[in-house]
Amino acid sequence: MSIFKKIITALRGGASEAGEAIVDANATRIFAQEIRDAENHLTKAKRDLTDIMAKQMQAQRELDRINNSITEHEGYATSALNQGNEALALEVAEKIASLEVELSEQKQSFDRYNDNATRLKELVKNTERQLADHQRQLSMVQTTESVQKATAAITDNFNNSNSKLLDAKQSLERIKAKQQNFDDRLKASEQLADENSDQSLKNKLAEAGIGEAQSNASSVLDRLKAKQS
Repeated sequence: MSIFKKIITALRGGASEAGEAIVDANATRIFAQEIRDAENHLTKAKRDLTDIMAKQMQAQRELDRINNSITEHEGYATSALNQGNEALALEVAEKIASLEVELSEQKQSFDRYNDNATRLKELVKNTERQLADHQRQLSMVQTTESVQKATAAITDNFNNSNSKLLDAKQSLERIKAKQQNFDDRLKASEQLADENSDQSLKNKLAEAGIGEAQSNASSVLDRLKAKQS
């Protein structure tokens, strides 16, 4: 095989693989469309069956009419024979013979309609059963496909969970550090305000024993003792 032919063969193989990949990727959609196409064909087949059944009923009515006409003319022929009018009876018999030929032809038409209707009814029933089964299968396939997609999404999230949890933990630590920094700055601001106030100075003087004497039980007792002396 020449190089050119091998290249052509490779391209054809690649095109076939690509086509199969497209079919595989859209298998469920294709299956659903095929079911819809079959439903459309079934609807048309039912319309055709309805037409055949209508013609079958028409043929049956025609058979009944011819049979009734034959019975009627047989009565006429009998009456003519009873009257001894054989010529008239023969004429009626010719009419009966003509009706019997028409009856035979009509019976053949009726039988054809009847056979076709019976065959089509069976085909319609089988097709309806197959379609119902395919529709159940499609429902299961679609459900399975949805579950598989959900499972794949969960698996992807699980595989990435460690890095995502780490990112979340780092974000939480940054938030906590920011809040702690805010609290520390607030406390420092309050502390600075206290140090700059008169109350802070009084506290420092009191600690050093300078300024107004603090009244307490011991100092009161010492004062009373001094007065007694």
